[in-house]
Amino acid sequence: MSSHLEKRLEQDLFKIRNSVALQAKEVETAVRNSVEALQSGNRELATMTVLRDHGVNRTMRNIDASCHRFIALYLPSAGTLRLLFSITRVNLELERIGDYAVTIAREATQLSAIPTGFIGRELERISGVALLMLHHAAKAFDELSPDIAKSTILISDQIEVSLDSVYEALQQQPLAERSDTFALFAIFTQLKRVTDQAKNICEETLFAASGITKESGQYPILFVDRSGQLLSRLAVAIARTRFPKSGQYSAAGSGDATAQQPLLETFFQRHEMNSRDIVTCDLSTVTDHQLHETDVVIALQGEVEAYFPTLPFHTSGLSWPIVRGDAIESEEELEHAYRELASRIEEFMFMMRGDEAN
Repeated sequence: MSSHLEKRLEQDLFKIRNSVALQAKEVETAVRNSVEALQSGNRELATMTVLRDHGVNRTMRNIDASCHRFIALYLPSAGTLRLLFSITRVNLELERIGDYAVTIAREATQLSAIPTGFIGRELERISGVALLMLHHAAKAFDELSPDIAKSTILISDQIEVSLDSVYEALQQQPLAERSDTFALFAIFTQLKRVTDQAKNICEETLFAASGITKESGQYPILFVDRSGQLLSRLAVAIARTRFPKSGQYSAAGSGDATAQQPLLETFFQRHEMNSRDIVTCDLSTVTDHQLHETDVVIALQGEVEAYFPTLPFHTSGLSWPIVRGDAIESEEELEHAYRELASRIEEFMFMMRGDEAN
């Protein structure tokens, strides 16, 4: 490639990257204004936030078109091509964040009163975290800084448990305030999505800067039973054997586990399953924090509600009636439970992870 063409390539790439940086600032301003409109009751600011989103959408389309023209004109090398692919994804993520700001602004105009008390304080705190993540994510991508990207991703861990407490508080509001409850529910959800997209931008930074792709996460799954932890321990052993990288599995149960352990240990040995490091606990010792950190609770006897009447907002519950009686008392019953559990766990993990299940 001639020096003149290289210079043009660098200039055009700089223009595209500068457009993305300006777009990020516009989107950050939109989120900030939507939250300010909500906290102050400023309907004019909310309306202007909605209307200015048309400019964000136009810029998104222009950046996307510029990337396609750049590829067609210069046939860039692998590193530049990787950056352009990341730019197109970040461009879309910024456009989505603009949409979240619009939703917050629209919902702000529907509230009968400015949020106060616990909800008002959490709105201040969570919106602050969302804006901080967005600002640093945009900076990380603009500078292609893996260090900023990695430190920003860590901030997202603060949000999940906080939102669970907010949602629980909203659910307890009086019926007369339910119209505001629905609006506030939508607002907090949009703020959470801002943090999700900011995290995605950081991951695109890592990809663009070094080719590092996002690692598939592991789902925290808790198996529960009444059979002295026999079924739940069996489920953990199956899941760890067949899908060791797809989940973090733990077991909880009630009743005396002592009588059934020889039967289970013999079974594990026969099937060459390692049970030595299975985490088990009594149901009475499962804390609210543990439930908040769990994606799915699976009841292997009876219904989930019999074990945990109320699950945190982000925790899902499933009931698999593997055994309908109180206990497994023979090798034949255990073998039957094993086959059914293995089938259900395989189906469940492929639903959660698809072809990535392992």
